[in-house]
Amino acid sequence: MDDDLIDEADVPRSRYTRLPGKGFFYPDSLDEERAERRAKEAIEGSEAVVIADGDADGLACAAMIRETYDAALDIEDFEAAIAARLGDETDAGTENAEAADVEAADVEAEDDADPTEDAHTRSPVGLVAAGPYSIDTSLERVLAYADDDVDLFVCDLCPDDFEWIAEPLTALAESTASIRWFDHHQWDESTAAAVRELGVDLVVGESDEECTADVTLRSLDHDFDDRWAELAAVTRDHDLWLKEDPRSDDLADYSYWAGSEEYATVVGAYGADLPETVLRYVADRRVEKEARIDAAVDRAVTHEIADWTVAVTYGRCSQNEVAEALREAGADAAVIVKPAGSASIRGSEDFQHAHEVAGKVNGGGHPQAAGCKPDIYDDMLDYAHHWTTEGQACRRVILAAFEAVAEEVAAAEAAEGEDSEDADGTDGE
Repeated sequence: MDDDLIDEADVPRSRYTRLPGKGFFYPDSLDEERAERRAKEAIEGSEAVVIADGDADGLACAAMIRETYDAALDIEDFEAAIAARLGDETDAGTENAEAADVEAADVEAEDDADPTEDAHTRSPVGLVAAGPYSIDTSLERVLAYADDDVDLFVCDLCPDDFEWIAEPLTALAESTASIRWFDHHQWDESTAAAVRELGVDLVVGESDEECTADVTLRSLDHDFDDRWAELAAVTRDHDLWLKEDPRSDDLADYSYWAGSEEYATVVGAYGADLPETVLRYVADRRVEKEARIDAAVDRAVTHEIADWTVAVTYGRCSQNEVAEALREAGADAAVIVKPAGSASIRGSEDFQHAHEVAGKVNGGGHPQAAGCKPDIYDDMLDYAHHWTTEGQACRRVILAAFEAVAEEVAAAEAAEGEDSEDADGTDGE
């Protein structure tokens, strides 16, 4: 493929935000090969391994665990690399290549001069960033490369069911010294029970009260100083969408744009108060972010489903901020369809069924925040149709899921009303 076709430099924003990032066009086989190699390098010889969601919440947990093992990386190389990305005069090298992991390999080139390029190999607590659909793969990599009697931690990840993690987790329960799993998502009771039966120390916090950083902080036997509690509180502010502390947006944005090793190291050193160099970097990236948010909000179309106003939009953007803008405009729920084929579903006080909708289209999550990727893409022609129609097929199946959930909610309310009448002894009078 001609690189110019996916180079955004000279393409209007109205066009390139309709397409996925460069990483989408990078073959999965090559991406998996790189991920496998980096996971092996991070895991081999480690005293402990952390499998964590690569967002601010999961990576804060990783930083806490490294703190308990006295295994944090030095901050100096990362600060120099960040300054270099801003164009400061420094001999530290160029952009941190691990940023490629954050937006599906948007950054493909690595520079030998980058002092953080091998950061994932340096800590005795290996970090494997994962997503909800790659928990099994991450567990398999730990099983393949970790030493016996390693301590394993899994943070901010919830499997949809036990079966697809059963084999590697069962084997790890027999070979590791311990497995501790911290989370705050809504777990299926049978899945949680099956995980605990293996001897895993599973701690699940209340999803509407705690983030996983809260759970990790209170679960680890370590004397943390006050900055760690503050980091958990500010992380919670964004993760639960409380929006009371302006620093939480800084953490969320930085975790998205930085590599996992960089973010865990920086918040491990500074907590919620990011250093000036990082704040400058975040401010620089936000110019583009805000423009993408505006474009997505402008594309939104609203639909009335039962008593809910559902706003649906499309584009490469920051879904939480777009959803907030759509809620402020009167939507009870917002759907952000992404060029890569997935979608984010965000609710409100008047709509707390996001996870139910997502569950009908190959996804899951929280009552007010969920994600999915409908199983409707068979080949590149399907994706071409997706891009040129702004996700028409994806929109259609998600809206059908909203309608199905609306019917279920109405039926449940009707049944509850009948039960109430029976309890009052008024039925049949």
